[in-house]
Amino acid sequence: MNKNFKQILLSEIKRIDTVGSTKRDEVIIDGFTREASPKALIKNKKYLVFNSNDYLGLRFNKDVIIAEHKASDKFGAGPGAVRFISGTLKIYKELEAAIAKFHDREEAMVFSSAFATNVAVMSCLLKAQSKDSLLSNEVCVISDTLNHRSIIDGIRAASIEKDQKFIYKHLDFDDLRKVLMENQTKFKRAVVVTDGIFSMIGEHTDINKLKTICQKFDKEYEQGVFLVVDDSHGVGSYGATGRGCEEKSHGIADALVGTFGKAFGSDGGYVVGDKVFIDYLRESAATYIYSNSISPSVAGAALQSVKIVSSTKGKTLFKKLQDNMQYLKQQMVKAGLQFAAESDHPIQPLLVGDTMKAKQLKDMLFKQGIIVTNITYPVVPKGKDEIRIQINASHTRKDIDQLVKCSAKSAKQLGII
Repeated sequence: MNKNFKQILLSEIKRIDTVGSTKRDEVIIDGFTREASPKALIKNKKYLVFNSNDYLGLRFNKDVIIAEHKASDKFGAGPGAVRFISGTLKIYKELEAAIAKFHDREEAMVFSSAFATNVAVMSCLLKAQSKDSLLSNEVCVISDTLNHRSIIDGIRAASIEKDQKFIYKHLDFDDLRKVLMENQTKFKRAVVVTDGIFSMIGEHTDINKLKTICQKFDKEYEQGVFLVVDDSHGVGSYGATGRGCEEKSHGIADALVGTFGKAFGSDGGYVVGDKVFIDYLRESAATYIYSNSISPSVAGAALQSVKIVSSTKGKTLFKKLQDNMQYLKQQMVKAGLQFAAESDHPIQPLLVGDTMKAKQLKDMLFKQGIIVTNITYPVVPKGKDEIRIQINASHTRKDIDQLVKCSAKSAKQLGII
């Protein structure tokens, strides 16, 4: 490596370390205990896990692991090549059919990750243009201010012009209406995109309200207004039966992006929608056409998880998840701790209000055998630094009590309460 270039990289690493946003010093987990409430094993010590997206505890479910092994035995350890070259394994089609049915959609498409899904959906939607159009800016995109990086990169991948990109204030639907109104004579199509659950503090969007706004302006745009929702944190953890923000707000997106890597306990991303839209993606999405799919074993695990979530067992897990979440909130408030936002999602943000103290609190909890994540400025506004607690259906009351006790004790030592 050229020494001058190497110095540039070292300087950037130092800058990152100086501002306290280092990410490469990851906790190395040696394994997990096999108990009802699995604990992480780190250097022969057990740790309570309160920073996982595994909201239903399905990654340790015996039936899910058995299904994973069976799929690997039948189809091998890997896919062999991309699907249009080596062929589509039957397990992929079964998984796509199952998740399409789960969301009551015509068709589904599985990607290697939810990130890859968003990049594909956004870039392909924004590139789609009628061949006889004289407009270079036939389409515009309108995105929530706090949308996930994968959505932002998907918009960038489309290589559209700056004047085709708009941002509406976070969860401000009046501002969205304003943007749609101001551009209805300038573009033939508008794409509105949002996260379902905003994962920093567990906020959720009202898809019904969004869809109503999109439908109101649909006739004002020649090609309509297309709504995309990434509900990766919502599916499997939100709503009466785990259908996420769509179920909670009784709204339907034109394209819904989800993941098997959170509440379903497996891996990989997906999108559901009308068959014609999914067919178009299969012909256009670079992250699908030129990238391997998830491994057959992962697909088998994901398929089993979808079956579980759709069953009476799934309802039991949802009930346990909701009970745990309510118990956590009650006990934290009793202990004198405050949340950064009112969240009815398993993501519960404990307010600290200071960047350094948030990191110190995380480190103090780790020393007491508890793993959490500190979320600090600039990811959240100044004064809103937090500990992001993620509850799941596997946690016991004893686990939660231990978290509350240690959090309150450490917070007092730091002068937070």
